[in-house]
Amino acid sequence: MNLLHFLPVYFVCVQSATIMAYRGSVRPFVNFNPKHDAEILHKAMKGIGTNEDTILMLLTSRSNDQRQDIKAVYKKAHGKDLVSALKSELGGLFESLIVALMTPPASYDASQLHKALKGIGTEDDVLIEILASRTGEQIRNIVKEYKKEYNGKLEKDILGDTSGHYQRLLVILLQGSREDGLGVENIDKDAKALFDAGEGRFGTDEEPFITILGNRRVEHLRKVFDAYEKLSGSELEDSIEGETTGNFENLLLAVVKCVRSVPEFFAEGLSKSMRRAGTDDSTLMRIMVSRSEIDMLDIRTSFKKRYGASLYTTIQEDTDGDYQKALLYLCGGND
Repeated sequence: MNLLHFLPVYFVCVQSATIMAYRGSVRPFVNFNPKHDAEILHKAMKGIGTNEDTILMLLTSRSNDQRQDIKAVYKKAHGKDLVSALKSELGGLFESLIVALMTPPASYDASQLHKALKGIGTEDDVLIEILASRTGEQIRNIVKEYKKEYNGKLEKDILGDTSGHYQRLLVILLQGSREDGLGVENIDKDAKALFDAGEGRFGTDEEPFITILGNRRVEHLRKVFDAYEKLSGSELEDSIEGETTGNFENLLLAVVKCVRSVPEFFAEGLSKSMRRAGTDDSTLMRIMVSRSEIDMLDIRTSFKKRYGASLYTTIQEDTDGDYQKALLYLCGGND
């Protein structure tokens, strides 16, 4: 079998800003033929033993939209669901990773939130990561998918599982709509409101933190953060860490970090998932899958700059087997 078939081919088009601006490590395969890919996967799973290398190389070099096309063609040709077939042949973390790759992004995020809310206890880290980092459009799509897949409202489930200021900010973020058209005069006003609510008083008034960080658009907030630093002499994160606690503190910090730089936020998340005793595979997998077509190249750059080692070598040191190979393909190269 010609392995070149699996490797992504990129067209370089100087005139196309879309191609030039693409920051994902996984791109649409140029000479895509879903029928051909479906047959390759079928042969890889047929008979005694499974060719895991073929499966992982093919699926990590196709975009999610292309994987959905392969899934549809496979069902038409073989009368069974491709994901079910893959699950019956694979196991462990590698199986979980492949299933995640085969799931449309909004559906995958919805499944992660459902698992976080419906398991024993609430996985607050998952709620915080997804709702702080996704765009308004992505969040609105997640809400629709959640209703379709689980026959319930995501907001209602969040209200049932959380409380207090933390709950209020989650619900605001869940609306997926930040205000536009705020004038320059509001930058200093918002910075002062945040200062007066925290460092500038005895005790903390959480309301301005919730309202401003939950509702203002990203470009406005970046200017507010700069104005806050001039006013206070320290970064807003220092005030949040000194004035708030628990999940509310973690959510506020995540929102601020994502406003500053989403790739840096995920670089930190990846480091935490691997650089502790034991690997947090669910976080590692979720970030690698969900960011592979969006900003993985920028995450790699942020990771290397901050931690001095490449994301690629860190994954190599922390994982093994086919699971490791697939993650490395999603990483897209060593820096």
